[in-house]
Amino acid sequence: MSVKSDQPLRVLSISNQKGGVGKTTTAINLATALAAIGERVLILDLDPQGNASTGLGVPRQRRSTTVYDVLMGESPIKDAILPTALPGLNLVPADADLSGIELELGQAAGRSFRLRDALAPLREDTGEDRYTYVLIDCPPSLNLLTVNAMSAADAVLVPLQCEFFALEGLTQLMRTVELVRGSLNPALEIQGVVLTMFDRRNALSEQVASDVRSHFGDKVYETMIPRNVRVSEAPSFGKPVLIYDLKCAGSQAYLKLARELVGRERARRQAA
Repeated sequence: MSVKSDQPLRVLSISNQKGGVGKTTTAINLATALAAIGERVLILDLDPQGNASTGLGVPRQRRSTTVYDVLMGESPIKDAILPTALPGLNLVPADADLSGIELELGQAAGRSFRLRDALAPLREDTGEDRYTYVLIDCPPSLNLLTVNAMSAADAVLVPLQCEFFALEGLTQLMRTVELVRGSLNPALEIQGVVLTMFDRRNALSEQVASDVRSHFGDKVYETMIPRNVRVSEAPSFGKPVLIYDLKCAGSQAYLKLARELVGRERARRQAA
């Protein structure tokens, strides 16, 4: 599958310091949907729990080279990339070794830029099979891994659960983005906010969606990801929901989100 010659690699950090917001679910299924509509996508699993790797059907025994090896400088990123069941979608896996990296790197020079530097060969790739998107699945906390992701990314994509404390968590994330922008990555921007676990039967979901849109305007995607049992079931089978059940509401929402994201990115490039 070849890509358009005028489309540079776009690195998106999928981040929210609050857990349980659908971050890994969004990373897996948005990446799958992007690949399904013709993009070349790499998921970078930056969470020591390795849930994105598991959700893409990569068992721990296949994770011989991981993002830990890449960040420690023991392997180039291309040697850590694994194929998935879907053409056009690859993965750099993670495992529990990643949990100790903050202590292992200590005060090492450039430790906040390990991932940025590791991704440089992918940004420089001009081949027909180069990636058009890298999606980084971040841990649900502010630590060295999240800082590396934001230092390496062009923009942050924020999954936000439609619940009472949603805006509080989003405010914390915005402060983190401002800190990273001020000291490590001046070009970092908010790519968009994705409302997840939306339930039209619940007045609170509607109220949260309205509040988030009033605060962040057109940064909030029109597409909302509904609460959907098939989305919840899919990871236990090691499959993205689009492969597990293409026709379910969750799959269709992620396909719509992928098209909306590509449209936003096309508009951004044209305006640049």
